[in-house]
Amino acid sequence: MIFHSTEVRQKALVLLRSGTTGADVARQLDVPRGTVSYWLHMDRSKRGECPGSHNPMCHRCDGVELNEAAYSYLLALYLGDGHVSRCSQHRVPNLMITLDDAWPGIQEEAEAAMRKVFPDNATCRVRKTGCHNIKVYSKHLYCLFPQHGPGKKHEREITLEAWQQKIVETDPWSFIRGLIHSDGCRITNWTTRLVGGERKRYEYPRYFFSNKSDDIRKLFSDTLTTVGVQWTTLARGSDPFNISVARRASVALMDAHVGPKY
Repeated sequence: MIFHSTEVRQKALVLLRSGTTGADVARQLDVPRGTVSYWLHMDRSKRGECPGSHNPMCHRCDGVELNEAAYSYLLALYLGDGHVSRCSQHRVPNLMITLDDAWPGIQEEAEAAMRKVFPDNATCRVRKTGCHNIKVYSKHLYCLFPQHGPGKKHEREITLEAWQQKIVETDPWSFIRGLIHSDGCRITNWTTRLVGGERKRYEYPRYFFSNKSDDIRKLFSDTLTTVGVQWTTLARGSDPFNISVARRASVALMDAHVGPKY
């Protein structure tokens, strides 16, 4: 991870406060755009200037409209690669989704979903080695992600509340897409067959989803079933951590709604 001096950070803040865009600051100081966004967010937060920092609205508390497709996707990312936490430096908790830099399109889609679910709150990206943490701060995170808790997800019970289940049932493909984008993949498998006495190589596409949590795997497989996708469980050793989608018609459905990571 690259560390930037306090002097560089202060120069960036002076430029940002003067109205210079984040992109221009990043170019002038040779600092990643996501780092500049994070510095700006932290500076505005300390001064109480973040959008919605005074009275952000909440679907659960205030009954405001929720973008259900974006929430279904973001919920799935949270179950796979996210967590809600609070540190002593901040007054409110943050949702952080950690995503590999190999898939910049997914990082963009994740941040876009955050903005749709939390339109009154700023988002930011923090660069780490080989990945970025996509973050949003909100006092209503515990309302919208009641699955939060101490310890690892696969070591505690994960169940959806009735209102969450209704959203997933309304927009199941967004949920499936989010889970594949977090803990899944689309690969090309191969095997060989004897054709006319000659052994030939045969390739076919396949989707995998891998997660240690029995509950999260069941949420994934149950949702696949509701949309007509056939799936099987594959054990790695003695642990059935992998769900496979390999039948041609089911792969075609997944391709139409999910597709490869990007």
